[in-house]
Amino acid sequence: MKVLILTKKRLILFLSAVATSLIVLALTVSSSFPWALEKKIPIYRVERDEKIVSISFDAAWGNEQTQGLLDTLKKYDVKTTFFLVGIWADKYPESVKAIFDEGHDIGNHSDTHPHFPKLSYEDKKKEITECNQKIENITGVRPTLFRFPYGDYDNKSIEAVAETNMYSIQWNIDSLDWKNLNSYKMCKRIIPKLSPGSIILLHNGAKHTPDSLPEIIEKIQNSGYKIVPISQIIHKGDYEIAHDGAQIPIN
Repeated sequence: MKVLILTKKRLILFLSAVATSLIVLALTVSSSFPWALEKKIPIYRVERDEKIVSISFDAAWGNEQTQGLLDTLKKYDVKTTFFLVGIWADKYPESVKAIFDEGHDIGNHSDTHPHFPKLSYEDKKKEITECNQKIENITGVRPTLFRFPYGDYDNKSIEAVAETNMYSIQWNIDSLDWKNLNSYKMCKRIIPKLSPGSIILLHNGAKHTPDSLPEIIEKIQNSGYKIVPISQIIHKGDYEIAHDGAQIPIN
């Protein structure tokens, strides 16, 4: 019987051969199937020259504070974007109409607020289309902006949104208002991170958000920024998404 003695030199040659094979395989797969290694990313922020930012509110559960938020936004003449869950719209159609009538964007936040990566492709589409229909039934306008529940997505989730001719929208500044932070702590999280094209996340049901909103708006404006709805900050033509989620126009 022949016994192979694994010397240091042979081990190095063997490992080098394996590494080379793996590199060749990876290059072959990526060139033949570029989608295999591609990680799809939603829009987290927008590359802009002018100093504009967007405030967004996610509405999934309670409704006690929605009117207070609308009153503050009206006082400051600020338009924002509300992402609504379909079952929330079912419960509070009068608030959906009020948000729309005040001139704010209404985006789709799914129908039942599930974790999208856990759904089949058909169920992803159903979550999107059913919420769209509910909002359109109330406002007469079908949403074009979508935000994933929990900020949780995978490639198929983004493809499902794109197939319904919508933009997948995340955020690059999280106020963490859902942790019941006070106004000082929220502003400390938001203001230093501002940059042209930022998208800020708030919630309609967070405890201190209504009381904090005036200071948030004032500090943003005092920093030289104009607040606009997300529909006015994103690029509508050809664009690409950078590795950090920045939407960059292709000229």
